[in-house]
Amino acid sequence: MALAEYFAIGLFVLAIVSLLAGFPVAFTLSGVAIFIAGLAWLAGAFDITLLGAIPSRIFGNAMWNEILVAVPLFVFMGLMLEKSKVAEALLESMGMLFGELRGGLGISVFAVGALLAASTGIVGAAVVTMGLMALPTMLKRGYDPKFAAGAIAASGTLGQIIPPSIVLIILGEQISNAYITSQSLLGNWSPEPVSVGDLFAGALFPGLLLVCLYMLYQVYLAIFKPETSPPIPRDAASKSNRGLILLVLRSLLPPVTLIIAVLGSILMGIATPTEAASVGGVGAILLAGLRQSGSGNIWIYGAGISIPLILVLANIFDLRVGLHVTAPEAMLGFGLVLPLLGVLIIGVGISLLQLFGSGILQKVCRSTMEMSSMVFVILIGATIFSLVFRGLGGDEMVYNLLSDLPGGKYGALLVVMLVMFFLGFFLDFVEIIFVVVPIVAPVILLMDVNPIWFGVLIAMNLQTSFLTPPFGFALFYLRGVAPPEITTGMIYRGVVPFVLLQIFALVLLCLFPALATWLPSVIFGSAF
Repeated sequence: MALAEYFAIGLFVLAIVSLLAGFPVAFTLSGVAIFIAGLAWLAGAFDITLLGAIPSRIFGNAMWNEILVAVPLFVFMGLMLEKSKVAEALLESMGMLFGELRGGLGISVFAVGALLAASTGIVGAAVVTMGLMALPTMLKRGYDPKFAAGAIAASGTLGQIIPPSIVLIILGEQISNAYITSQSLLGNWSPEPVSVGDLFAGALFPGLLLVCLYMLYQVYLAIFKPETSPPIPRDAASKSNRGLILLVLRSLLPPVTLIIAVLGSILMGIATPTEAASVGGVGAILLAGLRQSGSGNIWIYGAGISIPLILVLANIFDLRVGLHVTAPEAMLGFGLVLPLLGVLIIGVGISLLQLFGSGILQKVCRSTMEMSSMVFVILIGATIFSLVFRGLGGDEMVYNLLSDLPGGKYGALLVVMLVMFFLGFFLDFVEIIFVVVPIVAPVILLMDVNPIWFGVLIAMNLQTSFLTPPFGFALFYLRGVAPPEITTGMIYRGVVPFVLLQIFALVLLCLFPALATWLPSVIFGSAF
């Protein structure tokens, strides 16, 4: 083994040890990389001039990357829906609708968890929100504490796999870069790019499969262990029977419409993920403003109706400004769009004023800034780390290691999945995606592995890791907001059946890759 390879191994080991010791992730990645690069340079095993590529890589990977602009926009959308209590109203109305059924409240929790996952895309936020608003209700209604804790943790982690997810956006960007790298090594200099939309479409069926498995497990408990999932007493469930359907529609339609508008515009090719994220942010502002009620609701409703109409008109007419020649059809389009824009601006303005007055806007903006800063600072640290690792020949070492494993590409894939699974106990998804994926993904994709399938496997694998005792992140999030009567042991025992369901779904995805590849091939014609 060459001296540079020893430094490459030391780089990775020192980074993991430093992270486990509790040092900040972004500064650990960059600091360890520069420290090892200096030692290797003194030993004659590293070309120090490679560090001169750091600024261009940071600008290329972060500053000029339009896809990553979607990250703060989706974070803003999710936090706005969370802090404005949209999900809480949805859970209350769904619980009233299904409450008289045995296990109905549990089914409502999984349904709302899926919608919240599609709205926020942030695991921590989803687990905390569901833990605060659903866990006390389930305990109050006599649900088994272990099952209630497991259901909350499992529904909260759906944000990993159900699009539009922050995880899938970041992962899609890294998978795309890895696929381009692997194809260039094979001599293909103009490969078909892997888009975030491909990954969204690929993750849709596996995510819905998980939701169905969770609900089937609830039905099983309701039938064979009825004491774990009692119905809500008729008097409590029927307090608001009058107009119940209208109440459910009022709570359900706005967030579902927003999710369909965001995800549908991406899958139908009407908007890029960044453009769709901006639509989601504006829609979340309107929904939150509507929740605050007060005057001006008509304008907010009108603004909500204007958004899809503007998207449709933008897809029909060429509405670009600054063109030398404007076609008559475009003038018609401008005439139709301008009044809608006026209504949208007034509705958004009214919503922002209401949210500012309630203090929600300040909290959401501050949290969005903190979370987005964390993501991008980690990206900068990971960029420096991967540059030094490649400069030490670490990528070639990883390729040789995985290529020599028994079982060919499936053996290599199994090892990579196991490594990511165990890293998920100690590292957040951002670190794993930015650090590990750029190292191992080009090697795996060189072995003729479908990049969409590989990306969805990673997302579901990390989701399972975050749910698995004793170190799963979701368990710690839930422990922080659970009532005192819910012990850590209850949470651990409660999530075991859901971990088994996750593993079952992961096995199905391995055996039937079409679960992840069929929809992208139909919508986008993707053929990797």
